[in-house]
Amino acid sequence: MRCEWIRKILPLLRGWIFTIVLALLIATSFRSAIADWSDIPTGSMKPTILEGDRIFVNKLAYDLKIPYTTIHLARWDNPKRGDVVILFSPADGTRLVKRVIGLPGDTIAMWRNQLIINGEPVKYDEPDQETVNQLPPDQRPGHNFYGEGFARRHTVMFTPSQNAPHTFSPLKVPEEKYFVMGDNRDLSADSRFFGFVERKLIVGRVLFVVFSLKLDDYYLPRWHRFFYKLS
Repeated sequence: MRCEWIRKILPLLRGWIFTIVLALLIATSFRSAIADWSDIPTGSMKPTILEGDRIFVNKLAYDLKIPYTTIHLARWDNPKRGDVVILFSPADGTRLVKRVIGLPGDTIAMWRNQLIINGEPVKYDEPDQETVNQLPPDQRPGHNFYGEGFARRHTVMFTPSQNAPHTFSPLKVPEEKYFVMGDNRDLSADSRFFGFVERKLIVGRVLFVVFSLKLDDYYLPRWHRFFYKLS
């Protein structure tokens, strides 16, 4: 009797298992190759992106890859200067979010926190106050904020008390590689530390914040950052 019951239930179980596995494969393939969302655990992109943000990543912004790999099936665009992108660190494979600063063939230098791109100093002026105001009031003192004027204008943050690489000699970006930095310039592990990023390691372009939680305040929502478009 018991064996008969098992024989009847096994086909049903196989059907459910197949359906669940297929659904998981479809869902994870979609996230791997088309679109994804990513949590932000660190402040390397402040004030643009905050800890506790969950960002939307367009993985079809530049190309189509085989799911679960960095192998390209087709390419229709390349990252632009100023794009905020998701990439794999060339140092240890960690998934990072940074801003594209240097394109293939560019010469990048920095003098006392001022970027110099292809021999032209980047202009800095007043920051976007709305972006600065996204930071909690207790996180603003001790930092300097500026509007950085290349490609799309955005706000960057400097921390004078930090011992960071504020100056480096001109570097020429090789073909098929990119130079990336965090908007939180003095607290970002980026191309100043791990070097140029291969094109194939860039996963996609970050478009907006899906939602945001206060990690240090019982995970309460930051309603004003829901569907917040990034510059």
